[in-house]
Amino acid sequence: MRQLDRRRCLTVLAASAAGLALPAGAGGAAPAQRWSGIALGAPAELIIRHDDAIRAQGLIAAAVAEIRRLERIFGLFDPASALARLNRTGRLDAPPFELVDLLDQARAVHLATGGAFEPTVQPLWRLHADAAMAGRPPEAEALRAARAVVGMEAVAVHTRRIAFGRPGMALTLNGIAQGYVTDRIADLLRAGGLAHVLVDLGEIRAAGERSPGEAWRIGLGTDDEVVSLTDGAVATSAPFGTVMDAAGSIGHIIDPRLGRPTTGKWRRVSVLHPRATIADGLSTGFVLLDRTAIGQALAAFPPARVSLTA
Repeated sequence: MRQLDRRRCLTVLAASAAGLALPAGAGGAAPAQRWSGIALGAPAELIIRHDDAIRAQGLIAAAVAEIRRLERIFGLFDPASALARLNRTGRLDAPPFELVDLLDQARAVHLATGGAFEPTVQPLWRLHADAAMAGRPPEAEALRAARAVVGMEAVAVHTRRIAFGRPGMALTLNGIAQGYVTDRIADLLRAGGLAHVLVDLGEIRAAGERSPGEAWRIGLGTDDEVVSLTDGAVATSAPFGTVMDAAGSIGHIIDPRLGRPTTGKWRRVSVLHPRATIADGLSTGFVLLDRTAIGQALAAFPPARVSLTA
């Protein structure tokens, strides 16, 4: 399986469009402090401006530690993560607050998109990914069985317990967890006294200014469109941003209504919202929806707005 990282593309374009790294003290601005690394399996970057370099580096270290902690909750392929344990046993007692919180927000996006955003598609995703690696379509009986266990309505989420209502169910939060972690890190840095921050963990959230009088400027996907942010988030989804096969013909977003990967109604969907969690989940679901359904879902999350490329 060949996976093209849509998040790497967004990061490069954001850096190219914004010229994110500033010389120390450029234009009277506080020096820029930057961290680059891997978060949630992909390239990530934090950029902040603060007069006290030691204070700034301490906050960056705290942010990286928080990223690692949250990865141990949401990591789909880390067998020790809370999510992996839930998927393995179908039940998780005393779940982490963050997992309950994210699942509550995921359900809200699921309902607003009429089920297009569906966190329980993991059995279908695994089936199609394995079949693509083998160079064949999924077997009909296996496809039927996987479709039968999809449905967010069968996931019970409580502070004391998360439980699946059907044997064989599994969750993936890859369409919303990046946004959630982005929000947590942005909030941590702001609470630490930082006014000028850009957090890029696949989805982007910005606060303050890149330099005095200049907003952060973010490129959207492979298009020429650029948005300016001083307090908000942007997330982008594309059906073929990641592919399952060597030929690049099988995209990574599963249509839960059809039980198979979709070519999507849109080549690229970008959503802007104050919270990256919501932007991330909506952009994933919107790939499958028409303009009317997208408009109805946006109304549930003001002041969200969308940019579409057919």
